[in-house]
Amino acid sequence: MSPLAILTRPAGRNEALAARLRNAGWDARLWPALLLETLPAPGMGHPRPDDFDLVIFVSGNAARIYLGQVMAGSRAWPSATVAATVGPASARALLESGFFGANTTVLYPGDDAPTHDSEALWRVIQARGLLPRKVLLLRGTRGRDWLADQLRQAGTEVTVHAIYRRLPAQWEAARLDALRLWAAQGRPVTWLLTSGESIDAVIAQMARAGVPAGWPQCRYVITHPVLRQRLPLAGEGAAAMVKECMPADEAIFEAFGAA
Repeated sequence: MSPLAILTRPAGRNEALAARLRNAGWDARLWPALLLETLPAPGMGHPRPDDFDLVIFVSGNAARIYLGQVMAGSRAWPSATVAATVGPASARALLESGFFGANTTVLYPGDDAPTHDSEALWRVIQARGLLPRKVLLLRGTRGRDWLADQLRQAGTEVTVHAIYRRLPAQWEAARLDALRLWAAQGRPVTWLLTSGESIDAVIAQMARAGVPAGWPQCRYVITHPVLRQRLPLAGEGAAAMVKECMPADEAIFEAFGAA
């Protein structure tokens, strides 16, 4: 029986990884734990990049939605406004969007950074020396305030603007039946979990199925150490069933191989 992988990132984020896992012999299922809902623009419209020294995108989804709504019909991203994001994957989403020219500065922690998160991006921003005066931070309705707090404490004016919200997905009956079967069989399942909200959503789906929140044979691949404390760990040696990696497909694929 092939090892079973359940990929819970939002729709559109799992396909390439699933194909690679299947080529390596995995039974890879694409089960997004969260749905992304784009929020309508406020009455005055979304904030414009021209009004800020730095625009921070917390994810590739934030970049895709904001650029699609605000930059459509525009010639290019304003060269005087620096863009930033938390890692190389999100940076590629910006650079490949067609709005960023050779004169645009895009800041992000590189492949060699120990983490791809707010802390890593803060170090990149600090390394430039003079901090920006006005910053726009684009994210979902829920998110960490840590980076915004650091900037404000340093004297920067920060506007936090939500352009989407995450909603728990409601898995269909066939998926709930599969959870019941695998739990009854004690079948090993390796879950990809990339946010606290996705962990909570998966636990809620297990509750709907009437199975334990993570049967002892479950394994987990997570993309940030802080997620470990949110996991439904069970069974002796449960800590060894968690693999941490960077939030890039290559690192995730290797983590599955080590799970």
